[in-house]
Amino acid sequence: MNKIIDAWHSDLAWNFRNSPVAVVSFALVFVLVLAVIFAPVIAPHDPFDPSTLNLINGFSQPMTPNTYTGDVFLLGSDDQGRDVFSTILYGMRISLFVGVFAVAFAMILGITLGLIAGYVGGWTETIIMRIADVQLTFPSILVAMLIFGIVKGVIPVEHRDQMAIWVLILAIGLGEWVQFARVVRGATLVEKNREYVQAARLIGRVRWVIMIRHILPNVLSPVLVIATISLALAIIAEATLSFLGVGAPPTQPSLGTLIRIGQGFLFSGEWWILLFPALTLLTLALSVNMLGDWLRDALNPKLR
Repeated sequence: MNKIIDAWHSDLAWNFRNSPVAVVSFALVFVLVLAVIFAPVIAPHDPFDPSTLNLINGFSQPMTPNTYTGDVFLLGSDDQGRDVFSTILYGMRISLFVGVFAVAFAMILGITLGLIAGYVGGWTETIIMRIADVQLTFPSILVAMLIFGIVKGVIPVEHRDQMAIWVLILAIGLGEWVQFARVVRGATLVEKNREYVQAARLIGRVRWVIMIRHILPNVLSPVLVIATISLALAIIAEATLSFLGVGAPPTQPSLGTLIRIGQGFLFSGEWWILLFPALTLLTLALSVNMLGDWLRDALNPKLR
């Protein structure tokens, strides 16, 4: 109980309570995550159950009874009669799942390589950082597309749709690890010369114990900031790949897939099929990004 009270009165908590941008961004993210978790309960229909679809309900306008069936859809329906609100909830599930796991994979890989490069040094550091420098010369979305194409080409055709989401996570994660590695390596170069690390060496601690138990806890603050901002970038990267048709399969459409589908009907007057998924993606990415910006400023001692 005392720890909760101390956390509530900490500088970070005070900064959060007095930042309208942080409060609003956190509230939006919290609501969207809750909507994703409870999508089966909130969604009026299961958009991926063919038995619940009625093609006569196709292209129903938002909050307007269908001419033939009289059914009303909050955000309208698409060409197959699927409720757009339900497809957004389930599509956001895929986008958040890919974003969170891709960032987690990139963070684990980047922290590991950054610790090794910063602490071990020598040729190990040179090889790791030169690979990182080469990867930085290419846009991360192109790296993700390349990795996605290579890995998907290796997987047998009959398993591609089942493995597409995991391949997408791997591709985005391998495209985003460099930022984590560079930051952790720089922080490790500073921390490894501190007295507590030298004391750990003197008492005979092995390298991996020093890196994990002593250095790692002291380099996590900037990593958390990068992870928050990278989550927004990963969500956008997933949406971009799915919009280009090389991401989530049609059987598991994400927000990017829904936007791609809606774009085909934009000029025929069915604007809601594109607008609402696009607004959801914008709200999700922007709120996560603004929360990351606040966290970066709050943890920066030079701005206090």
